[in-house]
Amino acid sequence: MKLKLCTFTAAMALLAAPVLAADPVKIGMITTLSGGGSHLGVDVRDGFQLAIDQEGGTLGGKTIELIVEDDARKPDKATEIADRMVKRDNVNIMTGIIWSNLAIAVVPKVTKSDVVYISPNAGPSLLAGKGCNANYFNVAWQNDNLHEAVGQYVNDKGFKSAFLLAPNYPAGKDALTGFKRFYKGEIAGEIYTKLGQKDYAAEIAAVRDAKPESVFFFLPGGMGIAFLKQYEQAGLKAELPLFGPAFSFDQQILQAVGDPALGIINSSQWNKDIDNDANKAFVADFQKAYGRLPTLYASQGYDAARAIASALEASGDSFDAASFRSSLRKASFDSVRGSFKFGNNNHPIQDIYIREVVKEGDILSNKIVSKAFTDHQDAYAAECKM
Repeated sequence: MKLKLCTFTAAMALLAAPVLAADPVKIGMITTLSGGGSHLGVDVRDGFQLAIDQEGGTLGGKTIELIVEDDARKPDKATEIADRMVKRDNVNIMTGIIWSNLAIAVVPKVTKSDVVYISPNAGPSLLAGKGCNANYFNVAWQNDNLHEAVGQYVNDKGFKSAFLLAPNYPAGKDALTGFKRFYKGEIAGEIYTKLGQKDYAAEIAAVRDAKPESVFFFLPGGMGIAFLKQYEQAGLKAELPLFGPAFSFDQQILQAVGDPALGIINSSQWNKDIDNDANKAFVADFQKAYGRLPTLYASQGYDAARAIASALEASGDSFDAASFRSSLRKASFDSVRGSFKFGNNNHPIQDIYIREVVKEGDILSNKIVSKAFTDHQDAYAAECKM
């Protein structure tokens, strides 16, 4: 009788014990939160965090432990943080890098460790083509894509010559390569500036001397703010049409530049006026949570989190990298962009739009004026042998 009582008591204790939840999924985010271009990283982080907050601290029903660290736009620091996250923190997934030179330094080492890396921004050609990897996904674009759209637009509008400027780093080289892939006119000049440069007097003088019919520039963050102001101050905006990608015309940059940006045509895979339910909810919720309109960087951080959520929901109770990768490739989530799928190199196949900078009340913003490409895939996918 005593034995039966003990057995019954033990059984009741097991029934009364709380059911232990699966270990949280650890996500390591390395992004730029200080120094030049820090608002890009802040927006990626905030967009990603919004998706977690919408699900009450989870993604796809799995508890999330998000570890965020600042790379200060330094490759050495980024690689050091990545090594620590993989070896000490045992992260399951990594994300967050803004700059292509940092991505090239970090991503191959991370993916070799069988950690899945999901880029919310940087998409260097090396990682899209011969350097593709089953553990590497990009939910934003391949670097060339938005520049290709501008090249096509400038070509279609009949501009017979163009002067090109971009910073001297991997994304800058991809930018001009992308533009020239679709622009068939004369290249009146081509300058690679210093990364982080703020004085463009010499470059503007070179543009004036070359007498092109148009100017294409890729100068993200503070570089774009400085260039746009100096271009207008030099009197060139009124006489020489300027074109660029969304990276120099995001919501925060526009407020810093002001009226010199009005009317300029730029390209993007996202805008706040894309008409779908996911985008409407994202724009409204982001503005409510942070008191500002989202940028394309925020949309990319958000979509990265939503893609992760869809893959986690389709995976088992415990994180398994192979199952997660397989689910992630299906891209079965409602992107704020609308149409979205991964190509064979785990980079997006998506629509890309042409936008114009406009003023809405006292706020500068962008509106979509046309579509440049439908279901556009990058030029490096054929080099990927996965």
